[in-house]
Amino acid sequence: MPKADRIGTCLWFEDRSVEAAEFYVSLFPDSRIVEISTVSGGPAKGNSFVVFELSGRTFQGIDGGPMFKFTPAISFVVNCESQDEIDHYWSTLAEGGREGYCGWLDDRFGVSWQVVPANMGELMSADPTRVMDALLKMGKIDIEGLRKAGAVG
Repeated sequence: MPKADRIGTCLWFEDRSVEAAEFYVSLFPDSRIVEISTVSGGPAKGNSFVVFELSGRTFQGIDGGPMFKFTPAISFVVNCESQDEIDHYWSTLAEGGREGYCGWLDDRFGVSWQVVPANMGELMSADPTRVMDALLKMGKIDIEGLRKAGAVG
């Protein structure tokens, strides 16, 4: 097993950690499955444990059972450089999941994501009130719509 990061992220799945890791790895560049093993003891004994990297960051997934569920209180942010990237990540992550507002969604595994423009701070600074009003009406973010909302008119 590779040297662990000082601080990492462990995702508790009911029973689909390997499937989720394979999906995420297929979606993000510079990503890979590092190791798949079986939990050797405790309540999750015999279940899958997976270590994977997404865009160079290490994650762990465990099939721990139904006791814990994901909530939007923790989400992963995907900073996108273009509308094409937003469209791609939004449609792929939302498939089989639940679309939310302001760029938020839950994927088919229940994990929450924010798919946002990388320059969100710049877009917001143009006219914070008008841009926020526009953002609150969006599911998937429309960069041009935020630009127009912030334009001095």
